[in-house]
Amino acid sequence: MKTSSTITSIFLLLIAGSETVDGFTFMKNWKVPSLNEMRADKQIQEKFGDKKLAVITGSSSGLGRKAAAALLRTGEYHVIGAVRDVDKMQAVYEIDGWAEYPGTFTPMELELNSFDSVHKFCDELDKFKGAKPVDRLLCNAGVYQPSLPYPKWSMDGHEQTMQINFLSHFLMISRLMEDMSRASDPRIITVGSVTGNDNTVGGGGVYPIADLKNLDGFDAGFRNPIAMADGYGFIGAKAYKDSKLCLMMLANVLHAKYNKQTGIAFSSIYPGCIAESPLFREKRGWFRKYFPVFMKYITGGFVGEEEAGQRLFQVAHDPRCTKSGVYWSWNGGPREGRGMEALEKGGQISGGGGAGGGWDSIYENDQSAKVQDAEISVKLFKTATAITGAKWPKPNTIVSPCPTLKVIGAISTGMTAREEAKRMKERPGFDEFGNVIRPTKRQKVVLVADKVAGGVLRNTVGRVGRFVGRRVLGRIPETALEGSYQETKEEKDEKEAAEAEQQDAVAAPEIVAEESSPSPETVPSEEKKEEETPQVFSSDVTNDDISAVETEISEVVLKKEKLEVNGDSAPKIQVEGLVVTTERVNGERVNETVSV
Repeated sequence: MKTSSTITSIFLLLIAGSETVDGFTFMKNWKVPSLNEMRADKQIQEKFGDKKLAVITGSSSGLGRKAAAALLRTGEYHVIGAVRDVDKMQAVYEIDGWAEYPGTFTPMELELNSFDSVHKFCDELDKFKGAKPVDRLLCNAGVYQPSLPYPKWSMDGHEQTMQINFLSHFLMISRLMEDMSRASDPRIITVGSVTGNDNTVGGGGVYPIADLKNLDGFDAGFRNPIAMADGYGFIGAKAYKDSKLCLMMLANVLHAKYNKQTGIAFSSIYPGCIAESPLFREKRGWFRKYFPVFMKYITGGFVGEEEAGQRLFQVAHDPRCTKSGVYWSWNGGPREGRGMEALEKGGQISGGGGAGGGWDSIYENDQSAKVQDAEISVKLFKTATAITGAKWPKPNTIVSPCPTLKVIGAISTGMTAREEAKRMKERPGFDEFGNVIRPTKRQKVVLVADKVAGGVLRNTVGRVGRFVGRRVLGRIPETALEGSYQETKEEKDEKEAAEAEQQDAVAAPEIVAEESSPSPETVPSEEKKEEETPQVFSSDVTNDDISAVETEISEVVLKKEKLEVNGDSAPKIQVEGLVVTTERVNGERVNETVSV
């Protein structure tokens, strides 16, 4: 008895200690592990220990290289470096001293110019990690080709900047997201840019401006020769800015569609202008020399690779960054009179996206109206899905893990199914083609069973319940029963409705001609036949026209054109809008009808 009381107290303390917003979410994964699951957990423990699994694209240089190093230094992550050049990655591993963290870094080949390579990478990742879910996905890799006078194309026939920066990451997220939902604190981070956010000087004051317009280029398939998302002419700098705008919009769409369902925190970041990054390797020499000086001492937006890497690492690691749907940035806005201070500190001063400020300078930045455009964001998601062939999980209904609700739900499920079956029988619905939806065999069985059981209950327990209900609840107020502006119309019988529909469809005028067989009682005189013949057709048809039609029909029969048999003795011939039906008895023609 004492043991039971102790267990109850611990359970109550667990509930009381949990945050009120979480409710019973800590119970959602409670289940008895199977033998296979226990074996898989043992293999995960042997291979990864208690480390989280982080995947980062573009980890061999720049921002990704510094962020990967920061993750390794914590000793809490096993990092997968997804890179184009594995040999270069191996050299970085040795030069940067990552060997100090043995067994915590694995390079894998990934060519973002190819969707096939993305699929291959995801397949190899699945084999490598086994049953362990990915905890972090950092979509960092990117290219910037502002000087190109013409577009370069990927292996899949798409403009390279958009495929490398956005489309291939889009596909990768679709492949890994479902697996990541099994992790305890999963996060997917896309690297945006101030240039894709036009509510800033850098994004809205420097041409070209990021603008997807109506996504006509994506809508048309975005394949060679279509080089821009908006469908217009190619500009290298705009292609980069558009790709960053797409990444920021993607984080918002994924947050809205899948955050509650998967528990994944989707966010984007602007780590600052890394003016000395290899991202600018395709710029001219003078630009690479003077641009860092300009950003350090004039704008104050300069950030070194080391600090930028720390910022990307922070969003992946800091408990404060579990919040989804956020565009993370650092520091406040640029400040005036920074010249002397910048010189004294080598450019390392606080500013909007600039260096300095430290770990606590992180904040939730505002996004432009373009980034938050819900209509274009949804279209972006749909068109990018079509371009990449991505497959996304179907949205699920969020079910409370509360055990009481589960029991009540199990009881009410059967009752709901029975009541719905009765409602559908009383007034069946219609499918997309307008056909009546017939009850399935299972629904019919449910209806029969409910009729038998329900009849017994209605005449026993039901009678008592209705009596008590009237006494306790009273009658329904008359005001609740009144107020309808129309009486409920009586529905037509199904057969009657179908016949009426057919009659409405065949509303075209019909012209009928009848010719009697050679019988003494029915054969009219030649004069009478000539008088009656014009009445067979409409008033604007002449006798010459009739002869032409009769000749045409004869030719059709001789040529054995399309012949439809209507009954055993009435062949029907369709001739350019006329239907001729000939009735024969013992081989002799007795009646002929012509209709339009």
